[in-house]
Amino acid sequence: MEDRKILLIIEDDPGLQKQLKWSFEDYQTVIAGHRQDAIIALRRFMPSVVTLDLGLPPDPTNASEGLQTLREILELAPLTKVIVVTGNDDRSNALEAVSLGAYDFYQKPIDLDVLKTIIQRAFHLDELEKENVRLQQKNKEPLNGIIASCKKMQTLSRTVEKIAPTQITTLLLGETGTGKELLAKAIHDLSDRSSKPFVAVNCAAIPESLLESELFGYEKGAFTGATKQTKGKIEYADGGTFFLDEIGDLPFSLQSKLLRFIQERKIERLGGRGEIPVDVRIICATHQNIQELITRGSFREDLFYRVSEMVINIPPLREREGDAIVIATALLRKFSELHKKTIRGFSKEAALAIETFDWPGNIRQLENKIKRAVIMSNEPLVSLEDLEITINDKPSSPFNLREVREESETAAIKRALTHCDNNISKTAQLLGVTRPTLYSLFEKYGIQI
Repeated sequence: MEDRKILLIIEDDPGLQKQLKWSFEDYQTVIAGHRQDAIIALRRFMPSVVTLDLGLPPDPTNASEGLQTLREILELAPLTKVIVVTGNDDRSNALEAVSLGAYDFYQKPIDLDVLKTIIQRAFHLDELEKENVRLQQKNKEPLNGIIASCKKMQTLSRTVEKIAPTQITTLLLGETGTGKELLAKAIHDLSDRSSKPFVAVNCAAIPESLLESELFGYEKGAFTGATKQTKGKIEYADGGTFFLDEIGDLPFSLQSKLLRFIQERKIERLGGRGEIPVDVRIICATHQNIQELITRGSFREDLFYRVSEMVINIPPLREREGDAIVIATALLRKFSELHKKTIRGFSKEAALAIETFDWPGNIRQLENKIKRAVIMSNEPLVSLEDLEITINDKPSSPFNLREVREESETAAIKRALTHCDNNISKTAQLLGVTRPTLYSLFEKYGIQI
């Protein structure tokens, strides 16, 4: 009993109370018939998900009592997922409830299969949010600052954890905005060099005429204006990690000097005569196709082999199934706290847009959109208009509601299995179903373990 998720059902009809309690036996159900009992139950059990009939006494035809109950629930427990249940002619109050911060709404007569799906998804979202909080509260995250739930990123994270303690020279490949520097920093933080400097240089951001002195430093009098001896960024990274971003933009004239440094781990300042040994871990990154650069003759093949002892391909956000909304939720919490806003989440349309948008600018674009939306929004939920993106129509997506539900449930089950390393008991717990129910879903959707 204690291990089951707690579901608070706020419903005044005794017959419906019994039906719902029997239908949701997978959960520890708590029943409340009016607002006072509901608030007492909320304080005592702290449920993650609540179903709330807006037509509570004293006047079941007036939703004001139900809306007041909703306001009190969200004031006491803002992260609670409240699913409001209304009559057929009560859509306006349902929409008002969602604008106040309700997770979703459902109209009577109740279809238990549909309501079960809504509740399961609410519990699943709650579990993801709590997991993100747990990760953020750790003194040192496995991959500091990186939020990932999809299989591709979990595999990538395990690779990073394996190579971090080594000295292998690593090349990170990925589109602009995928978080290459963040990943390089994670490798540094997990290494035995974490207490030493992490120095990053972006080859595309520094003029070619200045890049050599920026990397290698210079002696006094090496050129006009060189009034004192100055260390280069490589030398400043001594003992730590040197991250060379956008190496594809490194001028061809400098590539031979960088190659020699990587081979010898020694530098020579501009105007200098002596070699200076430097102990650094080298990580490089680019969004360009290095093989094409080599073919065009703008990138040295021998340099490529030196910097690519280990190559990590970072997938774009559009290929990270389920990650966009998880990252967006974390960013929403971060920016809401930073800008002192009380935004609880996203509207259904906004959440759908985040999940379906292609995000050509990847995580950097997502971060900018969420930051702007938090600043501009005056409502408890970020709207589609606040985000300024569109819901993409995917031709392959079915319009039949049953097909949509099956497709969504299949994706959720597969994500949960990946999250739990195919542990059936943990997967069932994460999804909020029993093991027999989960096995039935495997058979229903043809999911192989």
